[in-house]
Amino acid sequence: MTHPARVGVGVGAGVLTAAGDLVFLLVAAVAGAGSALVPPARRRVGVLIPRYATTLVRLERRRLAALLGVNELPPIRTAGWRDVAYLAARLLPGALGALAFGLLAIGAVLAWILLSAAVRGDLSLADLLLQVVVGVVLLMLNVQAIASVGALDVRIARRLLDRGARAALEERVRELASTRAGVIAAVDAERQRIERDLHDGLQQRLVALGMLLGRARRGRDAERTHALVTQAHEDVQRALEELREVAWRVYPSALEESDLGQVLGMVAQRSAVPVRIRCDLPVRPDRQVETVLYFVACEALTNAAKHAAATLVTIDIEPGEGTVRMRVRDDGTGGADPSGRGLSGLARRVAALDGRLRVESPAGGPTTVLAELPCA
Repeated sequence: MTHPARVGVGVGAGVLTAAGDLVFLLVAAVAGAGSALVPPARRRVGVLIPRYATTLVRLERRRLAALLGVNELPPIRTAGWRDVAYLAARLLPGALGALAFGLLAIGAVLAWILLSAAVRGDLSLADLLLQVVVGVVLLMLNVQAIASVGALDVRIARRLLDRGARAALEERVRELASTRAGVIAAVDAERQRIERDLHDGLQQRLVALGMLLGRARRGRDAERTHALVTQAHEDVQRALEELREVAWRVYPSALEESDLGQVLGMVAQRSAVPVRIRCDLPVRPDRQVETVLYFVACEALTNAAKHAAATLVTIDIEPGEGTVRMRVRDDGTGGADPSGRGLSGLARRVAALDGRLRVESPAGGPTTVLAELPCA
């Protein structure tokens, strides 16, 4: 619950901003009437009035959030004449607030007069007590009036600035459709990447392995045959490692038995760049969240090793307020492109879980990848 003194300050500030809104509306009315006589300026004025009105609405929203504790209003996305209508409607609580504070000032003057008369002895004790009771009642009514003006101010803002439940639901549907399409695109890109890895890497290695075993079967020199079989065994081991890498790109099965910090530790052991990991999660997040964070970390490690010439990568995972945050930072040359195939695919994966992915990679480094996902 907002403190009464804070509400009073908010209403008082609203009186001042309402005066500014009134001046703006008068200037806008004069400019609109003048532009009607000058057709070339009509369109320009029609654009500028809503734009400046939106700026004033942002100031009013900050006042409501800072002084009246209203934080759930939706963000302003585009300027419009609805903002002008809100500024016009705001004149009513501004005028009522000015009236309430005016009565409060009159009451303060009357209280001073009453106190002076009591000091001089012009009032009896009974008359003084009666005047005090009446003054206290009027003060309480005045305070209630100020609180009511604040509530009216908030109600007008919610009614005119809030786009309504239907509009919010429609926007949510659009966001879900966009993230769904993004996930499908990311999955398709990942499938193409896996197919390319299988074709260019594992398939060629298996073909070479088959040729090597064929040479060993046809060979008559026992020593050479032993050497060929030994080489084939080594190629099989490398093929299994590549197959394991491809499988982990599809799904990190190690998360079924180990937590995210332990699995990333396994990844760090195979990384060509030294990795420092700090995972401070008191409660293990959902499997989907862990999986997305795993892919973000792996992609960041791959980019740091292949493109950034990094010498150290640090991974910090910590809880937030209803979220889990992971920061991957490398000391490489920077210049990572967030719109590239890998990072844009990760951004779509993160967005599918209502998360956020931010990449900061100035030229010369360092590169920081920050992923934030909701976590119950």
